[in-house]
Amino acid sequence: MSARERLQEEKKEMQRDRPFGFYARPKRKPDGSTDILFWECGVPGKPGSIWARPSGEGYKIDVKFSEDYPMKPPECKFNPPIFHPNIFPSGTVCLSILSEDKDWVPTITIKQVLFGIQELLDNPNLSDPAQADAYNMMKTDKAKYVEAVKKLAKAYT
Repeated sequence: MSARERLQEEKKEMQRDRPFGFYARPKRKPDGSTDILFWECGVPGKPGSIWARPSGEGYKIDVKFSEDYPMKPPECKFNPPIFHPNIFPSGTVCLSILSEDKDWVPTITIKQVLFGIQELLDNPNLSDPAQADAYNMMKTDKAKYVEAVKKLAKAYT
């Protein structure tokens, strides 16, 4: 199965069984057609967590798939970037299931990736930091980190 065929199936699955607060859909090109290899997604903070947004809306993530998907993982990037120990300042997500060298397997779906990112928000992997400021703040002053995240969640657009 080609990357494009697999992504069409995943798109149908998300439409059939979309978890509350999440979304995942191919982006529209300027001509109005869709780009099956470039998706816009949303991941909500878990209810009651520091990442939960007052509006209930999710955090925007751009997901780029290659023609080698699912043999190679997609690239996931928060847009705009967020303050988190495992999110690079560029917005790119540092998560083991998104790394060919770590835990990526071709059976992982976009839905599983989005759930993994949601879990990462609340449970950063401090042994694999990607953003020094967020990592250092969480290690040295967790209350300040929590305050910064709550402020971001409230102001995020």
